Amino acid sequence: MPVLQADCANCFGLCCVALPFARSTDFAVDKPAGTPCGNLQQDFRCGIHTRLRDKGFQGCTVFDCFGAGQQVSQVTFEGRDWRAHPGTSRRMFEVFPVMRRLHELLFYLAEALTLPAARPIHAELRRALAETEELTRADAETLAGIDIDARRAAVNTLLLKTSDLVRATAPGRKKNHRGADLMGARLSGANLRGATLRGAYLIAADLSRADLRTADLIGADLRDADLSGADLTGSIFLTQAQLNAARGDAATRIPPTLTRPSHWS
Repeated sequence: MPVLQADCANCFGLCCVALPFARSTDFAVDKPAGTPCGNLQQDFRCGIHTRLRDKGFQGCTVFDCFGAGQQVSQVTFEGRDWRAHPGTSRRMFEVFPVMRRLHELLFYLAEALTLPAARPIHAELRRALAETEELTRADAETLAGIDIDARRAAVNTLLLKTSDLVRATAPGRKKNHRGADLMGARLSGANLRGATLRGAYLIAADLSRADLRTADLIGADLRDADLSGADLTGSIFLTQAQLNAARGDAATRIPPTLTRPSHWS
Protein backbone atom coordinates (compact mmCIF):
# COMPACT_ATOMS: atom_id res chain seq x y z
CA MET A 1 0.00 0.00 0.00
CA PRO A 2 1.29 3.54 -0.66
CA VAL A 3 2.93 5.27 2.28
CA LEU A 4 0.27 7.44 3.88
CA GLN A 5 2.61 9.98 5.44
CA ALA A 6 4.09 12.92 3.58
CA ASP A 7 7.64 12.42 2.32
CA CYS A 8 8.54 15.93 1.18
CA ALA A 9 12.02 14.86 0.06
CA ASN A 10 10.43 12.78 -2.71
CA CYS A 11 7.80 15.33 -3.72
CA PHE A 12 8.05 18.23 -6.14
CA GLY A 13 6.54 20.73 -3.72
CA LEU A 14 3.06 20.01 -5.07
CA CYS A 15 1.14 21.41 -2.11
CA CYS A 16 3.19 24.61 -2.47
CA VAL A 17 2.22 24.99 -6.12
CA ALA A 18 -0.97 23.15 -7.04
CA LEU A 19 -3.16 24.47 -4.23
CA PRO A 20 -4.44 28.04 -3.75
CA PHE A 21 -4.52 29.95 -0.48
CA ALA A 22 -5.85 33.35 0.57
CA ARG A 23 -4.39 35.94 2.89
CA SER A 24 -5.81 35.20 6.35
CA THR A 25 -4.76 34.21 9.83
CA ASP A 26 -3.49 30.99 8.23
CA PHE A 27 -1.57 32.50 5.31
CA ALA A 28 0.39 35.73 5.03
CA VAL A 29 -0.29 36.22 1.30
CA ASP A 30 -2.66 35.31 -1.52
CA LYS A 31 -1.58 32.59 -3.95
CA PRO A 32 -3.58 31.21 -6.88
CA ALA A 33 -3.60 27.53 -7.79
CA GLY A 34 -0.76 26.52 -10.08
CA THR A 35 1.55 29.32 -8.94
CA PRO A 36 4.59 28.40 -6.82
CA CYS A 37 4.67 29.84 -3.33
CA GLY A 38 7.35 32.51 -2.99
CA ASN A 39 9.00 30.45 -0.27
CA LEU A 40 9.49 27.39 -2.48
CA GLN A 41 13.15 26.87 -3.36
CA GLN A 42 14.63 25.37 -6.50
CA ASP A 43 15.11 22.03 -4.76
CA PHE A 44 11.36 21.94 -3.99
CA ARG A 45 11.95 22.56 -0.30
CA CYS A 46 10.39 25.32 1.79
CA GLY A 47 12.77 28.17 2.58
CA ILE A 48 11.03 28.99 5.87
CA HIS A 49 9.99 25.49 6.95
CA THR A 50 11.21 25.91 10.53
CA ARG A 51 9.65 29.40 10.82
CA LEU A 52 6.30 28.93 9.12
CA ARG A 53 4.20 29.92 12.14
CA ASP A 54 6.38 32.95 12.86
CA LYS A 55 6.09 34.08 9.24
CA GLY A 56 2.29 33.84 9.13
CA PHE A 57 1.96 30.49 7.36
CA GLN A 58 0.26 28.50 10.10
CA GLY A 59 -1.95 26.87 7.45
CA CYS A 60 1.07 25.09 6.00
CA THR A 61 1.87 23.49 9.35
CA VAL A 62 -1.52 21.80 9.59
CA PHE A 63 -1.79 20.56 6.00
CA ASP A 64 -1.30 16.85 5.36
CA CYS A 65 -1.26 15.29 1.91
CA PHE A 66 -1.37 11.74 3.37
CA GLY A 67 1.56 10.84 1.10
CA ALA A 68 -0.15 11.92 -2.13
CA GLY A 69 2.70 14.26 -3.03
CA GLN A 70 5.35 11.60 -3.41
CA GLN A 71 2.86 9.21 -5.04
CA VAL A 72 2.10 11.71 -7.81
CA SER A 73 5.74 12.79 -8.14
CA GLN A 74 7.45 9.40 -8.12
CA VAL A 75 4.76 6.96 -9.28
CA THR A 76 2.24 8.76 -11.47
CA PHE A 77 4.86 10.93 -13.17
CA GLU A 78 7.81 8.58 -12.62
CA GLY A 79 10.11 11.23 -11.17
CA ARG A 80 9.61 13.83 -13.92
CA ASP A 81 9.27 17.18 -12.16
CA TRP A 82 7.23 20.12 -13.43
CA ARG A 83 10.24 22.42 -13.69
CA ALA A 84 12.39 20.16 -15.86
CA HIS A 85 9.32 18.92 -17.75
CA PRO A 86 6.92 21.89 -17.89
CA GLY A 87 4.55 19.94 -20.11
CA THR A 88 3.59 17.83 -17.10
CA SER A 89 2.63 20.73 -14.85
CA ARG A 90 -1.05 21.22 -15.76
CA ARG A 91 -1.98 17.57 -15.40
CA MET A 92 0.25 17.05 -12.37
CA PHE A 93 -1.39 19.91 -10.50
CA GLU A 94 -4.81 18.64 -11.57
CA VAL A 95 -4.37 15.10 -10.24
CA PHE A 96 -2.64 16.02 -6.99
CA PRO A 97 -5.90 16.98 -5.18
CA VAL A 98 -7.52 13.79 -6.49
CA MET A 99 -4.65 11.66 -5.22
CA ARG A 100 -4.77 13.40 -1.86
CA ARG A 101 -8.43 12.49 -1.43
CA LEU A 102 -7.72 8.89 -2.44
CA HIS A 103 -4.91 8.68 0.10
CA GLU A 104 -7.13 10.20 2.78
CA LEU A 105 -9.66 7.44 2.11
CA LEU A 106 -6.88 4.85 2.36
CA PHE A 107 -5.88 6.34 5.71
CA TYR A 108 -9.40 5.96 7.12
CA LEU A 109 -9.87 2.48 5.67
CA ALA A 110 -6.53 1.32 7.04
CA GLU A 111 -7.48 2.60 10.49
CA ALA A 112 -10.90 0.92 10.30
CA LEU A 113 -9.18 -2.41 9.66
CA THR A 114 -7.23 -2.08 12.91
CA LEU A 115 -10.42 -1.77 14.99
CA PRO A 116 -11.61 -5.05 16.53
CA ALA A 117 -15.16 -3.75 16.88
CA ALA A 118 -15.34 -3.36 13.08
CA ARG A 119 -14.46 -7.02 12.47
CA PRO A 120 -17.95 -7.84 11.09
CA ILE A 121 -17.25 -5.60 8.08
CA HIS A 122 -13.50 -6.18 7.70
CA ALA A 123 -14.02 -8.08 4.44
CA GLU A 124 -15.91 -5.13 2.94
CA LEU A 125 -13.28 -2.72 4.22
CA ARG A 126 -10.49 -4.79 2.67
CA ARG A 127 -12.25 -4.78 -0.69
CA ALA A 128 -12.73 -1.03 -0.56
CA LEU A 129 -9.11 -0.52 0.42
CA ALA A 130 -7.86 -2.72 -2.46
CA GLU A 131 -10.07 -0.89 -4.97
CA THR A 132 -8.92 2.52 -3.73
CA GLU A 133 -5.29 1.50 -3.71
CA GLU A 134 -5.59 0.31 -7.31
CA LEU A 135 -6.86 3.75 -8.30
CA THR A 136 -3.75 5.38 -6.81
CA ARG A 137 -1.63 3.41 -9.30
CA ALA A 138 -3.58 4.64 -12.33
CA ASP A 139 -2.06 6.92 -14.95
CA ALA A 140 -2.63 10.67 -14.92
CA GLU A 141 -5.43 10.61 -17.49
CA THR A 142 -7.37 8.00 -15.53
CA LEU A 143 -6.86 9.85 -12.25
CA ALA A 144 -8.13 13.08 -13.77
CA GLY A 145 -11.34 11.35 -14.81
CA ILE A 146 -12.14 9.70 -11.47
CA ASP A 147 -15.45 10.66 -9.87
CA ILE A 148 -13.83 11.20 -6.51
CA ASP A 149 -17.07 12.29 -4.84
CA ALA A 150 -18.74 9.01 -5.78
CA ARG A 151 -15.73 7.07 -4.52
CA ARG A 152 -15.78 8.96 -1.24
CA ALA A 153 -19.52 8.35 -0.82
CA ALA A 154 -19.06 4.59 -1.28
CA VAL A 155 -16.24 4.45 1.25
CA ASN A 156 -18.08 6.72 3.66
CA THR A 157 -20.89 4.17 3.93
CA LEU A 158 -18.37 1.70 5.36
CA LEU A 159 -16.80 4.31 7.61
CA LEU A 160 -20.21 5.11 9.06
CA LYS A 161 -20.77 1.42 9.77
CA THR A 162 -17.35 1.30 11.40
CA SER A 163 -18.20 4.31 13.53
CA ASP A 164 -21.48 2.78 14.70
CA LEU A 165 -19.77 -0.49 15.67
CA VAL A 166 -16.95 1.20 17.57
CA ARG A 167 -19.08 3.78 19.35
CA ALA A 168 -21.53 1.08 20.43
CA THR A 169 -18.80 -0.26 22.72
CA ALA A 170 -18.83 2.96 24.77
CA PRO A 171 -21.08 2.95 27.84
CA GLY A 172 -24.12 5.16 28.20
CA ARG A 173 -25.99 7.36 25.76
CA LYS A 174 -23.87 8.74 22.93
CA LYS A 175 -24.16 12.38 21.91
CA ASN A 176 -24.83 13.21 18.26
CA HIS A 177 -23.04 16.40 17.22
CA ARG A 178 -22.60 15.48 13.58
CA GLY A 179 -22.02 18.67 11.57
CA ALA A 180 -22.90 20.80 14.59
CA ASP A 181 -21.81 24.41 14.95
CA LEU A 182 -19.84 24.27 18.18
CA MET A 183 -17.46 27.13 17.46
CA GLY A 184 -16.24 28.57 20.73
CA ALA A 185 -18.42 26.12 22.68
CA ARG A 186 -17.68 25.62 26.36
CA LEU A 187 -17.21 21.87 26.60
CA SER A 188 -14.60 21.72 29.33
CA GLY A 189 -14.83 18.37 31.09
CA ALA A 190 -17.68 17.24 28.83
CA ASN A 191 -18.49 13.56 28.52
CA LEU A 192 -18.20 13.00 24.77
CA ARG A 193 -17.26 9.37 24.99
CA GLY A 194 -18.59 7.52 21.95
CA ALA A 195 -20.03 10.75 20.51
CA THR A 196 -20.18 11.47 16.81
CA LEU A 197 -18.49 14.76 16.00
CA ARG A 198 -18.27 14.10 12.27
CA GLY A 199 -17.81 17.37 10.42
CA ALA A 200 -18.51 19.39 13.57
CA TYR A 201 -17.22 22.96 13.74
CA LEU A 202 -15.16 23.04 16.92
CA ILE A 203 -13.07 26.10 16.06
CA ALA A 204 -11.75 27.68 19.29
CA ALA A 205 -13.98 25.37 21.36
CA ASP A 206 -12.97 24.67 24.95
CA LEU A 207 -12.52 20.89 25.09
CA SER A 208 -10.11 20.94 27.99
CA ARG A 209 -10.37 17.79 30.09
CA ALA A 210 -13.15 16.47 27.83
CA ASP A 211 -13.58 12.71 27.51
CA LEU A 212 -13.36 11.97 23.78
CA ARG A 213 -12.61 8.27 23.99
CA THR A 214 -14.10 6.30 21.07
CA ALA A 215 -15.53 9.53 19.65
CA ASP A 216 -15.79 9.78 15.86
CA LEU A 217 -13.79 12.86 14.82
CA ILE A 218 -13.70 12.43 11.06
CA GLY A 219 -13.73 15.84 9.40
CA ALA A 220 -14.14 17.75 12.69
CA ASP A 221 -12.65 21.25 12.49
CA LEU A 222 -10.40 21.54 15.54
CA ARG A 223 -8.62 24.76 14.60
CA ASP A 224 -7.52 26.53 17.78
CA ALA A 225 -9.63 24.15 19.90
CA ASP A 226 -8.31 23.73 23.44
CA LEU A 227 -7.54 20.06 24.06
CA SER A 228 -5.58 20.63 27.25
CA GLY A 229 -5.98 17.59 29.47
CA ALA A 230 -8.50 16.01 27.07
CA ASP A 231 -8.54 12.24 26.56
CA LEU A 232 -8.57 11.25 22.88
CA THR A 233 -7.35 7.69 23.34
CA GLY A 234 -9.40 5.33 21.26
CA SER A 235 -10.99 8.18 19.29
CA ILE A 236 -11.46 7.20 15.66
CA PHE A 237 -10.53 8.84 12.37
CA LEU A 238 -8.49 11.56 14.08
CA THR A 239 -5.66 12.84 11.87
CA GLN A 240 -2.32 14.45 12.59
CA ALA A 241 -3.49 17.58 10.78
CA GLN A 242 -6.42 17.96 13.17
CA LEU A 243 -4.09 17.70 16.16
CA ASN A 244 -1.66 20.18 14.60
CA ALA A 245 -4.49 22.68 14.18
CA ALA A 246 -5.56 22.42 17.84
CA ARG A 247 -3.96 23.45 21.13
CA GLY A 248 -2.99 20.96 23.78
CA ASP A 249 -0.59 20.29 26.61
CA ALA A 250 1.43 17.54 28.26
CA ALA A 251 -1.74 16.19 29.89
CA THR A 252 -3.56 15.70 26.58
CA ARG A 253 -3.88 11.99 25.83
CA ILE A 254 -3.70 11.11 22.13
CA PRO A 255 -3.83 7.88 20.11
CA PRO A 256 -0.42 6.12 19.97
CA THR A 257 -0.33 6.30 16.17
CA LEU A 258 -0.22 10.12 16.24
CA THR A 259 2.50 12.55 17.34
CA ARG A 260 2.18 15.30 19.95
CA PRO A 261 2.56 18.60 18.03
CA SER A 262 5.74 20.52 18.82
CA HIS A 263 3.88 23.80 19.38
CA TRP A 264 1.75 22.39 22.22
CA SER A 265 2.63 23.68 25.66
